[in-house]
Amino acid sequence: MGRRHEEDRHSGRRRLGLDIDYYRAICEGAGRHFAARGATSPLPVPPMTIESVTQAQTRALRGMPGDEASWDGFDAVFRAALLTLERAGCDFGLIASNTPHMRLHAIRRGVTMPILSIFDAAARATAETGATRALVLGTSVTMRAPHYAEALAAHGVTANDPLAEDDMDEMQALIDTDFHGGASDRARERLLAICRRHAGPDQVILLACTELPLAFPGHLDDQQFRAGGFHFLNPSAAHVAAALERSLAEDS
Repeated sequence: MGRRHEEDRHSGRRRLGLDIDYYRAICEGAGRHFAARGATSPLPVPPMTIESVTQAQTRALRGMPGDEASWDGFDAVFRAALLTLERAGCDFGLIASNTPHMRLHAIRRGVTMPILSIFDAAARATAETGATRALVLGTSVTMRAPHYAEALAAHGVTANDPLAEDDMDEMQALIDTDFHGGASDRARERLLAICRRHAGPDQVILLACTELPLAFPGHLDDQQFRAGGFHFLNPSAAHVAAALERSLAEDS
């Protein structure tokens, strides 16, 4: 979401590009920012341009671990979307999903617009909790890839060793069934059962899939929260916070 590079005449802030899943959180966060500074309704929000991709298509185009060429089609879909945002004049972009960030090194080739990494945003937010250990839960692609562990390590946080293949497949099945289109009480209990099996007493649990925070509707906009006896970190909320920080900062 974004517009041209000239400044918005209401907010004087920079424009951004991202997908619709983040739209409400960014609008509400910007509203709180300007209301706290005495702005009156209608409160300004950063101008945004949304470029949506088809999940069924991108899911079918997923490649194989270790085979760069097998990801070419997947990478191309997201690269084309980012180039559309770049041509629209966006100052920066976000991919509002965890899984494609595993391919960000390839997706961003030929894209000059900065792309905010969900890994970096989540790792910074995790370190700010004071935790030194983290459990990363998400799609099987996310959990098999080293990117979260590397980003966390750069901020002094040790990620869990990869779970067993059966456990990662169970997590993917949970996302595909119980969390598809929303989350029920059953979905939350199944997620908490996985946490009880794998989380240590001092670990922060990263809900590294945009569907997983739906299990805790009262905390959708919280970067960190406690529920069910666990300390959770919402990478999507951390990503939104990073976007707002960049979008709302005064130009130097």
